[in-house]
Amino acid sequence: MAENTLSILKPSVNNLSARIFVRAAGLDFDELDVWGKKTTPEFLAKDPADLTPLLEEAGLPLGSLWESCAIMQYLCNKHGLTQFYPEDPAERAMIDSAMFYLIGTLYPVLARATYPTLGFPQYAGEVGSSEADDELKARAQQDATAAVAGPIDVYGKFFIGDKQFIGGDSPSIADIRLAASLEFLRSIDYDFPVWTTDYLERMESALGDAYSEPAADVRGYIDYVRSQQAGAVTAET
Repeated sequence: MAENTLSILKPSVNNLSARIFVRAAGLDFDELDVWGKKTTPEFLAKDPADLTPLLEEAGLPLGSLWESCAIMQYLCNKHGLTQFYPEDPAERAMIDSAMFYLIGTLYPVLARATYPTLGFPQYAGEVGSSEADDELKARAQQDATAAVAGPIDVYGKFFIGDKQFIGGDSPSIADIRLAASLEFLRSIDYDFPVWTTDYLERMESALGDAYSEPAADVRGYIDYVRSQQAGAVTAET
């Protein structure tokens, strides 16, 4: 049995972050696809939040840990992986800031922009999960798509600037989280700024199969969704 067990959903970019990381870090892990199995009593007993990715590891106080950034931070701290999460307090603070800004600011609008297209459930209390008509829901998705540009610009100008990555010359866990999230924008024909296209290419080149292998699952799901949409349009014309 591997030292680390990850319960994952292959189409998810939140899961993609942890999946890329454990491969790039060379950690010993087993991966369990829990698609359609998350709501079982067995899963909820160890993950009452019903969230993935879920790390199960003997060293954890309660045996399990969810949230992709927390998982990457914990594994870096445990295994001394300073190439992904620097020891210097100031440098580490910038990595933390980039991840928290993504979770708190970029990802909410990114989810509103992409989840309707991807067929993922919308968050409670938002237009997408309400009884609003299709026109209002479409407008909300368009507004969210437009709002993505602001946070992305912050990453380009502030967190990355003239460096190769947020982490400097090599990818950090903040870079893994950002790159994974940007993958979802492929589902809506997003007009990527030039720097993001170059950045994603650098990420995949730097991490190799550790990035490409799990990213293929997300890209494959996006291709499937887009093919279904194209088929529906063809059937209507």
